[in-house]
Amino acid sequence: MSQIQFISVTPEQLQNAIIEGVKTQLESLKLHFEPKQPKTYLSRAEVSKMLNVSFVTLNKWNKTGRLKAVGIGGRVLYRQSDIDNAIVEI
Repeated sequence: MSQIQFISVTPEQLQNAIIEGVKTQLESLKLHFEPKQPKTYLSRAEVSKMLNVSFVTLNKWNKTGRLKAVGIGGRVLYRQSDIDNAIVEI
């Protein structure tokens, strides 16, 4: 077992140094922490209505890679984040 000796440091000074170190680390974590948001999926009908385009256009965009569709069972779904990323400012 190893021992550490603190010379000319009072227990209060040591406690304050530890508290300040922890506060600094927590502030650093807060800057980089983003809580996970659940992924939102939209149907073809919802995306079609939102973007005011036809199902044919959605299919073309899917084939060209403009929008990426995902599916489960027989359903075609689009991630809200993919739609937001596909929309660009002109």
